[in-house]
Amino acid sequence: MDFVDRILICTDCGGEFIFTAGEQLFFLDKQFKNDPKRCKPCKSRRGAQSANAANSGGLAAAGISRTETRTVCSECGIETTVPFKPTQGRPVLCRQCYKNKAVPSANPVQTASASAEQTASASEPDSVEFASSAPSSLHSERRQPSSDFTAEDVSLAI
Repeated sequence: MDFVDRILICTDCGGEFIFTAGEQLFFLDKQFKNDPKRCKPCKSRRGAQSANAANSGGLAAAGISRTETRTVCSECGIETTVPFKPTQGRPVLCRQCYKNKAVPSANPVQTASASAEQTASASEPDSVEFASSAPSSLHSERRQPSSDFTAEDVSLAI
């Protein structure tokens, strides 16, 4: 397929620019469906504006609005705004109540990990206990790890 240079009109400045044969081949290789709409100076100016807006202030500076909904906190009853649309039947918390609720949840994780460390240090080093839903009397049997595999078998499995 032969490509020839084409003259296009920029949608931003209204000036003419050349869509070269090489650019057309590039667009074909990338499977772009549409011809370019802007000349190179307008394209670079537009890219710089969107990059500056995104770096300077996030979504609001980029022109994207975030939904803020006024609602009442389910815990303390004060009026607050949330960055989502609340669904019926689910509690909505203000910032302070949310922070208060999030702090206690960290402690059970620490206790669970501490109890797991104690359990691991109390068990025999070369034994493995298999857990199942069977009665606890069957859990008393401990099995030694099998040494039927060689290091070569293990490396082949990987």
